[in-house]
Amino acid sequence: MASSKWNTPSRQTHLVNLFLDSGGFCVFGHKPCPNPEHHYLNFIEGLIADWKADDRAQDRAEWEAERQRLHSLGERRYPLRGQFSNISQDIFFGNQPIYYLVGLAVSGVTLSPFAKVRISSSYVNLYIELGQSLKGVSKNRKRKAIRYGKPLPPEYKKRVEQVCREAVRHYLSH
Repeated sequence: MASSKWNTPSRQTHLVNLFLDSGGFCVFGHKPCPNPEHHYLNFIEGLIADWKADDRAQDRAEWEAERQRLHSLGERRYPLRGQFSNISQDIFFGNQPIYYLVGLAVSGVTLSPFAKVRISSSYVNLYIELGQSLKGVSKNRKRKAIRYGKPLPPEYKKRVEQVCREAVRHYLSH
């Protein structure tokens, strides 16, 4: 007969001691016991259920620990804040551009091109009207730049970057 996991020698000893102390009747020693749940058989059913629940919780904790060991990459975990020293933070922010060009588009209201830029180290997006900076670029080239992100010719790319840089600096100065 296979023994249950809850049925350990120390628990068996505890059950035997309970039986010997109660004589098979009330586990709390009441002679005429008014509560039927104090009777030995009813009491040990709840006790065994508690032991099984404890075993399940322990198994779950062991399984979680094993899963963590199997799936961890062994990499060091850094805190969310304080990863940089003062020097490396200065180097990182010094090498970062002041904005990132997210994309180009055409306004549905004014039908003029605009650029969406994200300011570095923030969640702020700016929508910058490009005005006449794309004048002279063919309609097909503009469409490809807007729809597919194809690069503009170098002289127009410099104009767009200049307009965006001025707009971002104006925004940051105010």
